[in-house]
Amino acid sequence: MSDKAAISLTTGLEDPEKVTVAFLVAVAAAEEGRPTLMFLTKEAVRLAMEGVAVGVACDGCPSLPDLLRRYEQAGGRFLVCPICFNARDLDKGRLITNAEIGGTVPLWQWIGDEGAVTFSY
Repeated sequence: MSDKAAISLTTGLEDPEKVTVAFLVAVAAAEEGRPTLMFLTKEAVRLAMEGVAVGVACDGCPSLPDLLRRYEQAGGRFLVCPICFNARDLDKGRLITNAEIGGTVPLWQWIGDEGAVTFSY
């Protein structure tokens, strides 16, 4: 069985609590040493841009910048849907350091034959 974790996120800051939950799952997996990839689609692609994932979703929630920092420090990566990214006319030069543009083929290549535990938000 694989120890990889793949988290699919379609929601952006229009639902910060959902974003926070997805990030908490990803951070926990990465901090436990699992190879972890978040696949960002729809409005979630904006979260891979510098300065976008800011704020706190609720009382007692960790801040989004803190979760991003922890995720990067633990080796977590983002794969950003190119169709969604380009449809929003975003600037590739503003991607955060652990994010790259890539679609479903790179996602499946990363998962590989051993599979991955998946979560979808």
